[in-house]
Amino acid sequence: MTEKKELTNFSKEELEKEIESLGEKAFRVKQIWQWVYFRGVTDFMQMSNISLSLRQKLSEKYTITRPKVITEQVSIDKTHKWLLEFQDGERVEMVYIPEKDRGAVCISTQVGCAMGCKFCHTGSQKFTRNLTVSEIVGQFMVARDAYNEWPSPTNEIRYLSNIVVMGMGEPLNNLDNVVKALNIITDGDGIAISRRRVTMSTSGIAPRIVDAMEKTGVRLAVSLHAPNNSIRSQIMPINDKFKIEEVMKACSEYQRKDHSRYITFEYLMLKGLNDTEQHAKELISLLKSYKIRATFNLIPFNPWPGCNFEPSDKKTVEAFSKILDNAGFAAPIRVARGQDILAACGQLKSKHKKPN
Repeated sequence: MTEKKELTNFSKEELEKEIESLGEKAFRVKQIWQWVYFRGVTDFMQMSNISLSLRQKLSEKYTITRPKVITEQVSIDKTHKWLLEFQDGERVEMVYIPEKDRGAVCISTQVGCAMGCKFCHTGSQKFTRNLTVSEIVGQFMVARDAYNEWPSPTNEIRYLSNIVVMGMGEPLNNLDNVVKALNIITDGDGIAISRRRVTMSTSGIAPRIVDAMEKTGVRLAVSLHAPNNSIRSQIMPINDKFKIEEVMKACSEYQRKDHSRYITFEYLMLKGLNDTEQHAKELISLLKSYKIRATFNLIPFNPWPGCNFEPSDKKTVEAFSKILDNAGFAAPIRVARGQDILAACGQLKSKHKKPN
């Protein structure tokens, strides 16, 4: 018996070829796409405007699966975290961060992470494998299921309004699958999240930054966390391969191609390491030398078991923010969310002990 193919692994163009191979007309693709990504169905037999014979063919050859929800936790601040399991038993975590009338879903792109950033809980879990297209898209669909946001809202009220590709893993090290997944999620016939509401974060894989942004059209965030190579190499091993100067050049080139885009630099505030007035001035000098238009996202460090870093105190962070702001770089201080369930930035990890 031939193994069934996962339908949500296909781009729209690939799905067209699959449907043609079944001897069906091209207009069926849009119908199927809307059932899967606009209405959220997982059963081909529910696709009522498609002939019974085609529904039977689809059921015989394809599946529409979601990651399995192993555990769910909801923080006192309403942040929602899921531990999800795929068909091979591997697991990732996903987080939804709600605001009053909207919210962001933080999705993962790899099982574990190879970057090994010293401050990141996920980095202490070794890299296992890349996620497939369906496993990336499936995370957002699980969140949609949980909040009953099917069919896709066509007005401005969406509780799951934004996506941040900032969960487990380095997106640019799984670029092909991430590009396909984001193009599915932003396709106007289905889930239809605006590309301007999707932000992809990288630890600084410099040679892939421009390519990634051109292929997806989403926003760029760079995990910078230091004003110079000396400090950055202490906490981010990737800096030994791609120095700050290479990352800045890539960011500058990205902005030359799209003058409307600002870049967000993520900056984790670590006590005594990267949080002084001098460090802030170094950052300003760095960005001005490359003529980069940017905002900073100052992140209070979220402690996790076994990590020796400490968060900068509130006054230090506020002073740092003011220096950047006075130089023309907006530098809001991120409010930590979901700390009580280890759902905050840098705290995700999926290697929980599995039950016997």
